[in-house]
Order: sequence, then structure tokens, then C-alpha cells
Amino acid sequence: MSTENNTSPTDNNEKTVVTPENATNAAEVIDEDETASIVEATEDAISNAELTIATLTQQLQAAEHQAESYKDNLLRVRAETENARKRMERDLDNARKFALEKIATELLSVNDSLELGVEAAANANANLESVREGINLTLKQLQSILEKFGVLEINPANQKFDPQFHEAMAMQAVPNVENGTVLFVAQKGYQLNERLLRPARVIVAKALES
Repeated sequence: MSTENNTSPTDNNEKTVVTPENATNAAEVIDEDETASIVEATEDAISNAELTIATLTQQLQAAEHQAESYKDNLLRVRAETENARKRMERDLDNARKFALEKIATELLSVNDSLELGVEAAANANANLESVREGINLTLKQLQSILEKFGVLEINPANQKFDPQFHEAMAMQAVPNVENGTVLFVAQKGYQLNERLLRPARVIVAKALES
């Protein structure tokens, strides 16, 4: 005896019927998924933005710190430069004021000797030889001081005339004397550390006219 199959063809090929309620539920599921994705993407963007802001903030702070350091260095250099300028001006001013201090101190002793010589010469019973000896000693003292400070005497008697250091007052024909020889020194010259202070004023020999 055969068993009848009670399943109808319509049962095997049953299709889901879309109703307004089913459609609403499906749309809600889709909206939830999209919202979750949007929220996740937004959170990621916010997180990345926060990291970027934090990095930029650190870089800005580092740049501000470096700028402050540069400013401090600049102010210090300016202060040091200004102090150096003022110190140099002060040194130059002192150099101008006291450049002759050493030689002036040395010359005081010469002044003292001259005053003593004048007093001795004014004495009615003065010994002229002693006065002359005192004057000679004072002169040597003065010459020594001048040499000490680089002032050298130019006394070109019997030397070849040198226009760089000598000034010819006149020329004189003299037999048996080479042309251009200094015959007489009317006034000695002086130089300071090889720089001419005053030329020697001289009379120079010239050749005899034939």
C-alpha cells in the first residue's frame, strides 16, 4: 500500500512575501550598519586629527622654545657687543688723556734740574763752570729720556745730504769736499720710531765752478 505525499507543489516553491513591516525592518538593519560605519570612520578621523594636533602642538612648542633661545642668545651678544664698545671707547679716551703720562713723569726730573740750574746761575757768587757742568748733565738726562721713548737725534755733519731727513738752508762751494756733503748743521733733526719729527737744517757743499 502506497503512502501518499501530502506536500503540495506550492509548499516546495514557497516564496517570502515582502510586506511593509518586513521592508521597514530591513531598512532599519541597513541604517544601523551604515551608522556604525559612519561613527567608526568619524571616530578614526577624530583620533587622527587629535594625533595631528598633538604633533603640531609639540612642534610649535619646540619652535617657540628654540626661538626664545635664539632671542636670549641675540640679547646676550648685543649686550656683550655694547659692553665691548663702551670699554673700547673708555680705553681710547684714557689713551688720549694719558698717552704722555710716562714721558711727562720722566721729564719732571729734567724740569727740576733746570730750576736748580737757574737758581745757581742767578747767584752772584755762582761758579760758571759748575753751572755749565750742571747744564750739560741736564742735557744728557733729557737726551737719554728722548732715546728711551724712541726719539732719535739726526746730526748729519759730514754725511751725504738726504732730502728725506735734511733741509738745505744754503749751498756753499768748498774745495776738496765732495758735492752734496753736509758742511754744517744749523739745527739738528729728530725722528720718532723712524718717523720724521723735524728735518735737520743744514748747509751743503757744492762743486766749485771751473
